[in-house]
Amino acid sequence: MPDNSQMNAQGFSENSRLRASDADRDQAATVINNAMAEGRLTPDEHSDRLDALYAAKTHADIVPLLDDLPAGQGAVAPIPTGEVASPAGGADHIVAIFGGAARKGVWRPQPVIDVVTIMGGAELDFREAVLPGREISIRLVCVMGGVQITVPPEMHVVDSTVAVMGGSQVAGDTDESLQPGAPVLRVTGLCLMGGTEVRRKPRKTPKARRDALES
Repeated sequence: MPDNSQMNAQGFSENSRLRASDADRDQAATVINNAMAEGRLTPDEHSDRLDALYAAKTHADIVPLLDDLPAGQGAVAPIPTGEVASPAGGADHIVAIFGGAARKGVWRPQPVIDVVTIMGGAELDFREAVLPGREISIRLVCVMGGVQITVPPEMHVVDSTVAVMGGSQVAGDTDESLQPGAPVLRVTGLCLMGGTEVRRKPRKTPKARRDALES
């Protein structure tokens, strides 16, 4: 029998034959994404590790991909329901007037994001984002403009926007996004003759990640 009593900092046992779940891979992918954002991995190393990660079958396959990286600093630690991540990091400000703005790929959102679009558009993709905590808030104002938000399968979305001669469309929850400790995105604000769309998409395949990094 393997000895599973010794766990490394990321919570994966190098001696374990325990089969890796999608949640395990996503946790490890967040650590790898964070390492590239900090300059610890090159784009090629990042791509190679993600390829190996999504081919991993057991915890023992995942450990070598993480053992030279900071101990899970990129992972989103579960926070008990009812607690909110501290907003000490401040706020992002995204403004698109007669133009566009985008945040996607590996990026570091603040706990609060203010978005203003006036006859323009903004795109925010959280699938590869290095989250600051369990909860993120987007406060938006759309005037004859729009905001498109893409979230991963496990993110729970709470939409409280008000639309005047506009609209708001939010993808429904999944089994993953309804689990306790799931990351939460709160969207508030006003859409005047504009609209918001929150869509739920799976993370990119290793090949798609590599192509995006190389483009």
